[in-house]
Amino acid sequence: MIDLIIYNKYLYNKLTIKINKKAMNTQLDYNYFLKKNAKEISSENNFIIVTFYKFFEIKNSLNYQVSIKSLFKHTAIKGTILIASEGINGTIVGLEIEINKILKHFWLRTELADLNLKYSLTHKMPFFKMKVRLKKEIVTLGINNISPSRIVGQYVEPEDWNDFIADENVILIDTRNNYEVSIGSFENATNPNMKNFRDFPNWASKNLFNNKENLKDKKIAMFCTGGIRCEKSTSYLKSLGLNKVYHLNGGILKYLEKIPEHKSKWKGSCFVFDYRVSVKHDLKIGDYDMCFACRMPITQEDKKSNFFEQGQSCHNCFNASTNKQKTRFKERQKQIKLSKKRNEKFIGNIILEDNQ
Repeated sequence: MIDLIIYNKYLYNKLTIKINKKAMNTQLDYNYFLKKNAKEISSENNFIIVTFYKFFEIKNSLNYQVSIKSLFKHTAIKGTILIASEGINGTIVGLEIEINKILKHFWLRTELADLNLKYSLTHKMPFFKMKVRLKKEIVTLGINNISPSRIVGQYVEPEDWNDFIADENVILIDTRNNYEVSIGSFENATNPNMKNFRDFPNWASKNLFNNKENLKDKKIAMFCTGGIRCEKSTSYLKSLGLNKVYHLNGGILKYLEKIPEHKSKWKGSCFVFDYRVSVKHDLKIGDYDMCFACRMPITQEDKKSNFFEQGQSCHNCFNASTNKQKTRFKERQKQIKLSKKRNEKFIGNIILEDNQ
């Protein structure tokens, strides 16, 4: 164990904690985030968003759920954590003083010491509760016996990504849902046109496994929002015999955080599963809003469409929803407006759960 010094504005000094050596880089990243955003964090209205995941074997998911729940028992932190036999995946939001304490608990646990963590700021709390849920998978591919903790593709760091994907022997694949791809992606990336991640095995079967002979000299490079879907998809490809498989370490979010816009190969915005809807370079909030009927990203121009009704429909879903659904959406929007007038929170208008 070694000491790590963390900047802490509440103590106006330095907080020293004991950490596992293998977690050193993760902790230094957090330290850098705090110093870089010290001015914004000093505002009482700013919360820290922490997204994280790790694939590792959990033998008793129920007991592990109880253990993780206990960490949040006396905190005001809110969010959602998914636990399955294959690992953990979550988003938590809170003030710095409480986030510090939770991360300290994470780092002191051997299995979470090198947790894949990402940080950002928000001026409002996007969750109403702290939930720790049991799931069959922490990210749903729908294929049994896939284990990213045992077999996974090779990581490519954000700083090396541009040169790597410039290689003519690299096939670049976006593993996100189609509506995510629609607002931004890397130059020359293949879009599998998936409605959800469960569509990937079928697409891969038709376009990769049935074409193995033509791919023998090619490298397959994949990317997603935060990295978790690529861990699963590269593990799946390698389990079926494709060996030259790579993925962007930390996902698009880490790339946008680390790579200056003038050097970037990213075009557009990156969809995120919270109230921000999208982010741009340096993780600045993008220009998209969300249709709360179909959860699709929409622009200010889209709102001018005759099909758009706030909270009820947009051009993406107007012809797809039934009259019964439209009535339900209309009533929900009415309740949201009433709640705002009474300065209350409306639970039905909650943000999408994180899907990294």
